[in-house]
Amino acid sequence: MNYTNQTTPPANFKKRNYRPAIIIISVILIGAIGILAGMPGVENFTAFDITILPLLNAIFNTFTFIFLVCALVAILKKNIKLHERFIYAAFGTTALFLVTYVAYHFLSESTPFGGSGFLAGFYYFILFSHIVLAAAIVPLALTSVARAWNMEIPRHRKIARWTMPIWLYVSFTGVLVYILISPYY
Repeated sequence: MNYTNQTTPPANFKKRNYRPAIIIISVILIGAIGILAGMPGVENFTAFDITILPLLNAIFNTFTFIFLVCALVAILKKNIKLHERFIYAAFGTTALFLVTYVAYHFLSESTPFGGSGFLAGFYYFILFSHIVLAAAIVPLALTSVARAWNMEIPRHRKIARWTMPIWLYVSFTGVLVYILISPYY
């Protein structure tokens, strides 16, 4: 049964401890991506053109950004159900992004940025902040949704005030990183 439209849980509601799952998922995802960053890529992979994967990453990040903006508008209008649906959609497109991101970085070497001067400084600033905040958003987003599931609404709001802008930044800068590096693929 779904209790998301209520502000207090019913008497028979039982909170769950999601913390161990959040820690395990965060460590596995962040660790796997960190390991992939140092791998050389698969040689002579010809099953399909892997250069399409970064474009898919950007598309999924775009949808994540749009879904998050819609979720923000929905919650500002106090439409909890619609907010919840857009958050789940953002999780879905983020999951698809992770699949294509991991596949690309498993199959291919990292693409170096070919720009110079101000553009290179701008690119590396965006890339660095994107990477750091992308790692942070994993446990933040999972904790935010877990608090909503546990009907811990004040605690959910408190962490969501940090999670939403960071997740928006990460999804937006993911697209920006793609736009900046796409000429070098």
